[in-house]
Amino acid sequence: MNTEALARAAAEARGLSIDAVHACSSGHLGLPLGCADIGAVLFGEALSYNPAAPKWLNRDRFILSAGHGSMFIYGWLHLSGYNVTIDDVAAFRKLHSVTPGHPEYEETDGVEATTGPLGQGVGNAVGYALSGKRAAAKFNTADHTIFDNHIVALAGDGCLQEGVAQEAIAFAGHNQLDNLILIYDSNDVTLDAMADVSQGWDTEKYFQSLNWDAVTIDGHDMAAVLKAVQDAKSNDNGKPTVIIAKTEIGRGIPEVAGTAKGHGEGGAAFAESARKGLGLPEETFFVSEETKSYFKDHAAKLQESFTQWEATYAAWSAANPALAQELQDGVSKAIPSDLSDKIPAFADDYADATRGSGGVVINEVAKHVPSLITGSADLYGSTKNYLKGEGDYSAENPGGRNIWFGIREHAMGAICNGIAYDGLFRASGATFLVFADYLRPSIRIAGLAKLPVTYIFTHDSVGVGEDGPTHQPVETVSGLRVIPNVDVIRPADQEEVAGAYIASMTRTDGPTVLSLSRQKVMPLNFASVETRREGVRQGAYILKKEEGALECIIMATGSEVEHAVKAAEQIGAGARVVSVPCMERFDRQSAEYKSEVLPCSCTKRVAIEAGVTGLWYKYVGLEGSVIGIDRFGISAPGGVVMNELGINAESVISALS
Repeated sequence: MNTEALARAAAEARGLSIDAVHACSSGHLGLPLGCADIGAVLFGEALSYNPAAPKWLNRDRFILSAGHGSMFIYGWLHLSGYNVTIDDVAAFRKLHSVTPGHPEYEETDGVEATTGPLGQGVGNAVGYALSGKRAAAKFNTADHTIFDNHIVALAGDGCLQEGVAQEAIAFAGHNQLDNLILIYDSNDVTLDAMADVSQGWDTEKYFQSLNWDAVTIDGHDMAAVLKAVQDAKSNDNGKPTVIIAKTEIGRGIPEVAGTAKGHGEGGAAFAESARKGLGLPEETFFVSEETKSYFKDHAAKLQESFTQWEATYAAWSAANPALAQELQDGVSKAIPSDLSDKIPAFADDYADATRGSGGVVINEVAKHVPSLITGSADLYGSTKNYLKGEGDYSAENPGGRNIWFGIREHAMGAICNGIAYDGLFRASGATFLVFADYLRPSIRIAGLAKLPVTYIFTHDSVGVGEDGPTHQPVETVSGLRVIPNVDVIRPADQEEVAGAYIASMTRTDGPTVLSLSRQKVMPLNFASVETRREGVRQGAYILKKEEGALECIIMATGSEVEHAVKAAEQIGAGARVVSVPCMERFDRQSAEYKSEVLPCSCTKRVAIEAGVTGLWYKYVGLEGSVIGIDRFGISAPGGVVMNELGINAESVISALS
């Protein structure tokens, strides 16, 4: 290791951070300055990557969980040769720059995850590590190793205090993800105060109790950092590693270093004196020719390793064409164009809850989408998404397709996001709908980062019954619908369930929520299989067309569609029933299609859903009515609760009288 060159690079990285934050009077200096020596070792020596091929399948993945310290990663991406120019660094936090306030996936080459909400990156790193273990088990052969990379995450006190990180840490230790290295920036400071005000754990003992290796080092001793990372990389004892790096927050700005004031942008006020103290010239955004030369040479060495891997990959691909095609299909998110035809139609006499038909459909989908993996938060028996005969993921069986997340909903969301970021497998996770809020921050990030994760949420209404209002999600579906770029699908029967899974698998630019019932639903066999499946893709469709002049439109979704159908039968020939399995998909349709389904000429409209009513008014209009539940539920048998709260055909008829 060229300590002199890396020390110079660390000083210049500190300077870039100071200048960028000073220029926009916004940002967080504490971590970029405190961890600069760690960054120099990682990007200048320890990580395996290729700036010219930022999506190289076997690269080491670096995740900045403490995303508020974004100038750390932007500075090192620039220095190490990624497509982040010095002008990009200078445009930190400016409109349309590739250096936004927090790292954003797919906006900046080299950024592996959208981070900022503390702890999410730790969960994402665990997902990446799981994906890496599964990829090695699935694709490596006795003759060729194409996956042997490591996942490195940098986190601070704020990340580790968040419950999502602690859930993910426990999962990683239990599943022996020894390809995972977590560097803990232990600077003894949080935003408001010194860390001992809010925490007092023994970090080494905490991690060791969860089956991690733990080592504490001086985070400014580059030799110690390198040794710790190299030791962790050579570890094959079935334990992930935490490197507890004792650092000084805001190092390089004496006025705030080592204090809570060093966390944010306050230190930028001392930019000029700090630059002098670091031995930097007056020129801002300065990078020396020596540093440029060092990283140019380092990039050439990395390119050599990449070229060797490419040769291995070519030989592996030639020897294993079926595996190579499966891997390529996973990376490109390819789905059979005739997936709907491959899922057998249900028998006419099939009658079950949509969670039950969901279990049938996901097993059929898994036969044709080998990249699909699924998990549950200790609820497989209820969520019905277990893949039969596909094995359980574990340290002994990393090729298994069923992930046992335990009662860790938030970590499940963040881990699924990490799998999706890695892009080799299609991740899905399941729990009861009422617990969706436990992983809502992860769902939000999936929408923001356009991750094709599938969330399987069952027990989706007051039809849950006797468990009562704590388990009856009246507001949850609407709460998920308002998250941008999240498709929420409530299928009405088994064929709409098939359509829902097809829709989720073919969607590659965002997540999909499947909201499934606990109680049995009425099969809608009067409509064709194709009509129902295609109707889900369109978001809403005419399920039952009027048989005379159109007089009224009844809209419904999920388990309430049967009430709409029964009401229409009693109202007579002028009633149209529109099934609305997915508002978001319907809203994306053409104006012509939407007018065809909901013609403006018919203002006599009613919608029914066993949940809060607000979102439905965009479809029923001011003259229409919405039958729903704008209160919490009741503990009683599901059918009794539905009737007590007016979720029935009689309410629809009354609203239209």
